[in-house]
Amino acid sequence: MSALLEVAGLNKRFGGLHALRDFACTVQQGEIVGILGPNGAGKTTLYNLLTGFIAPDPGARIVFDGQSLVGLAPHRIAARGISRTFQLCRPFAGLTVLENVVVGALGSQRGRGADLEARGRELLARVGLAGREQVSVDVLSYGDQRRLEIARALAARPRLLLLDEPFAGLGSGEMADLSALLRQVHAREGLTVVLIEHKLREFMSLVQRVIALDFGAVIAEGPPEEIVRHPAVIEAYIGREAGVAEGAHAP
Repeated sequence: MSALLEVAGLNKRFGGLHALRDFACTVQQGEIVGILGPNGAGKTTLYNLLTGFIAPDPGARIVFDGQSLVGLAPHRIAARGISRTFQLCRPFAGLTVLENVVVGALGSQRGRGADLEARGRELLARVGLAGREQVSVDVLSYGDQRRLEIARALAARPRLLLLDEPFAGLGSGEMADLSALLRQVHAREGLTVVLIEHKLREFMSLVQRVIALDFGAVIAEGPPEEIVRHPAVIEAYIGREAGVAEGAHAP
């Protein structure tokens, strides 16, 4: 079976900084894959390359569902069936919560012809924002903005969802609810998920496979229970993110 996403020879330099080095991976349909690494490892750069926000250095191969994404604009990549969230929430200011979800789906071919408003209301209920459809996003708490970001990304029914620190700013109960939602959507809709997260307990309990980065290069890949014991991964965290290695035990 061919992979849903195939990446090879992915490099990105910013002047003298080699932010991503010969990155390669495959992601199968229905997988939940985690991207692990300390700050500055190249994780968000990877997402920006996959979604067309920045261009890769020459020679990159990024193939999604058998078609190359290299050189495509972000809206065209989204129309192919890839949605993402960002480290910092980016709601459409001045619009209501429901309008944000509906607008987020308009640019996707997968959302055309569907009842986007009904889909938006359903997703808002599933992320815990039922009853707040007509509230302006400008008054939402940070935690509610995170939930809205997830709903907006799911509204277009993507085949691949790229999550950039979705648990940031959430309490323990909220993180458990979000994990349950992601598992539900993954199982019900066959959604493929790639996840960046620094809350390692939640990260390790959710993902099926981990790709570990350091200084832009892959240093390890495997199931969570192996990655948390991998010498190169442990070394990458020591002294750079206090307490991470100690807290990164598989559940």
